Amino acid sequence: MSGMSVREFFERAGDHLHLTVAGKGTESRQKVTLSDINRPGLALTGFVENFLWERILIIGETEVTYLLTMSEGERRRALENVFQFQMPCVIISKGLGPPAPLLAIADEREIPVFITDMDTTPLIHELTSLLDDAFAPATSVHASLVDVYGVGLLITGRSGIGKSECALDLVERGARLVADDIVTIRRRQNVLIGMGNEMLRHCMEIRGIGIIDVQAIFGIRAIRAQKRVEVEVNLQEWDSGKDYERLGLDERHTSMLDVKIPLVVVPIYPGKNITVICETIALTYLVKAYGYDPAQHFNENLLQMIRRKKNLQVLARDDLE
Repeated sequence: MSGMSVREFFERAGDHLHLTVAGKGTESRQKVTLSDINRPGLALTGFVENFLWERILIIGETEVTYLLTMSEGERRRALENVFQFQMPCVIISKGLGPPAPLLAIADEREIPVFITDMDTTPLIHELTSLLDDAFAPATSVHASLVDVYGVGLLITGRSGIGKSECALDLVERGARLVADDIVTIRRRQNVLIGMGNEMLRHCMEIRGIGIIDVQAIFGIRAIRAQKRVEVEVNLQEWDSGKDYERLGLDERHTSMLDVKIPLVVVPIYPGKNITVICETIALTYLVKAYGYDPAQHFNENLLQMIRRKKNLQVLARDDLE
């Protein structure tokens, strides 16, 4: 990602982080390109070998207190050691006033300075989380995302195959719609988070009816803003010449944004209850998460029965009395 300007960062994060502009403005020569932050540390003493100038600089109570113990000349030299680098911006925590001549040096270098009343540690956590979200890899897929029993099912398939109708039926049975038609998926660490398009919100297009508002029809309990994508359910037309999974021993997976999730291919034909199948997929995913694999359990029972039958046959064969 090319990054965001400091002005864009301020507009996006200003209210959330309680930022106020302390310097001349929000224009900077350096963009925000990383979600990590930097503390001045030893740079104030002159050691700048490993100074991470590409990151947003956080100045807390420790740094301000240290600077105030110096003489005016020493303080200027310490600040010039730090501000020799073209960092994106500086945030001073706990509502502390910037020690002189920090603002003058920052304005000379065109480095915006912000002040927040937040404590340093919560500020770092919130700032990192916000930037992680802003820089998270993302993609859009043509699908429906539904929360079924707490499991995020991403229903995919060709246009017109019935994804929206299946999602609508699931909502009518108590599931929660996250997005329909266009699902935006972001990767946060190794987790995929799906959400809807801002314009579509929680509307659906049902062929033959048109656009419907799921929240207006089913209420607030039928929607949610985002959900972890845990299983992809791919709807395909039934093909009599194709061999479909019968036991479930061989799990299939798909990859999105380099994250692997289970893939279930569901062949459909008129009269088949896809909604119940989707609910069963979600419940099967849950029981597997709790350590019980129905297909594996069935296979083990079958093998045990074959072994018992074989042993009984040997016993009966050798019983000549």
